[in-house]
Amino acid sequence: MSRFSGQAALVTGAARGIGLEIAAAFAAEGASVAVADLSLQDSAAAASGIAAKTGAKTLGLALDVSKEADCQKAVEETVKAFGKVDILVNNAGITKDNLVLRMKEADFDAVMNVNLKGAFLMSKAVSGLMLKARSGRIVNISSVVGQSGQAGQANYSASKAGLIGLTKSLAREFAPRGVLVNAVAPGFIRTRMTEGLKEEARAKISELIPLGRMGEPGDVAKAALFLAGGESAYITGQVLSVNGGLYM
Repeated sequence: MSRFSGQAALVTGAARGIGLEIAAAFAAEGASVAVADLSLQDSAAAASGIAAKTGAKTLGLALDVSKEADCQKAVEETVKAFGKVDILVNNAGITKDNLVLRMKEADFDAVMNVNLKGAFLMSKAVSGLMLKARSGRIVNISSVVGQSGQAGQANYSASKAGLIGLTKSLAREFAPRGVLVNAVAPGFIRTRMTEGLKEEARAKISELIPLGRMGEPGDVAKAALFLAGGESAYITGQVLSVNGGLYM
């Protein structure tokens, strides 16, 4: 029997990049997976591709995590398709980088609304189901810059640091009912965003990382699988750093 057979996972921001890798990893391990992202077309295509490769049951969902009604609907549609939600991965996130002196208030708010408020709304939406079932896993995708800070990313760093605080608070609230909440804090991961950097910039980043290279989306996916699996049954409120030693 596969590791997550009989379980249902909902992954936000899952049409591409790290989110897609996480969704595919859960499907490969036997879970039914709801792939949620802003565009239904992109989500449906990603879900179809995962199903074709893994044979898993999948569902594509349109979801704006900054809207409470969208979050509730996504959970309801996942339950309608799979009967439950055992695992929630809050991966949806955006960046609107700038120096604080030049950062618009709207750009600060937009990043906080998606990256932090979105995780709160999704966690709230699944909480009733999980607490009633006395089981469940929530995995929040934070960032190394939520731990260390980063010039030019005050909004993003604050949102990811807030996500760590949210993780610990939810872990304390939900632990009595057997629901575990943890976070993964990736460092520089090779995605479409980082591939767009100039070779010189990528080389400088790699020099800062003790392991000497960027991580792969699969490195983050494996961490999410661990925190959602039976091996982590006595772990909650923790942040698992996946950064090659960039921040210790």
